Amino acid sequence: MNKNKYYINMGTQEISLNHDANNDDFVVFATEEEIIKIREIFDEVYNSDMRSFFRAHIPAMPYHQDQDNDDYDVELKSAFRMIHDLGDEMTREHIEQMKILED
Repeated sequence: MNKNKYYINMGTQEISLNHDANNDDFVVFATEEEIIKIREIFDEVYNSDMRSFFRAHIPAMPYHQDQDNDDYDVELKSAFRMIHDLGDEMTREHIEQMKILED
């Protein structure tokens, strides 16, 4: 298994082999298959976010009773968990300080 260094920007959901100005929120060392899995998780985060956007325009449905928002939270946490597991020391420490993986 050959692992490469990747730079991840959570805001834009960018995954890159090249370090650019603002794409280094997190650094991971991953195989191509692991990066594909992160990309799939990001796709699910995006899909949940889009469904939540449309749901937000229905005033009769409260936020706290919205499965799309719950799905978004679960997928985002899943992305952070995988990035933590594959990350360098700074990435792992940063995510741990965020306390996003605590239940």
